[in-house]
Amino acid sequence: MKNSTLETPSPQPSPTRGEGVNKVVSRAWILRRNMTDAEKALWKLLRNKQFDGVKFRRQQPIGKYIADFVCFEAMLVVELDGGQHAIQQDYDKKRTAFLNEQGFAVLRFWNQDVLKNPDGLYETLKQALAASPSPLVGEGLGEGAVAQEGHNA
Repeated sequence: MKNSTLETPSPQPSPTRGEGVNKVVSRAWILRRNMTDAEKALWKLLRNKQFDGVKFRRQQPIGKYIADFVCFEAMLVVELDGGQHAIQQDYDKKRTAFLNEQGFAVLRFWNQDVLKNPDGLYETLKQALAASPSPLVGEGLGEGAVAQEGHNA
């Protein structure tokens, strides 16, 4: 009797996303599981909307780059730099220029700042979020939603 197991073809890269995007997504997945001590400390502050009620994502692909932390609502990217960034300044400049072209503001902190000056980091982030464009009032309100005071839904 023949084996009736169905063979499924191996997954192929999506023609619309391309192989390069798959590599970026895979790299982001690896980075999320291998965070530095500074990234872990900052993620503890940012996760679950704990920081001013805004949602941050970690190791988020944006184009061909991976942002350490991003808040799409505020169009803010937060990058943590270790010693390796001293030798890759040209790459960081290109990356920041790309993110700026996409509409993101970029904040950079040294890993040591996160670990040794969390109060300063907190204040800088708070100021950046206050200065960022906020969503339109009432935007996305559906049936049964409550409008903000002074605005009609």
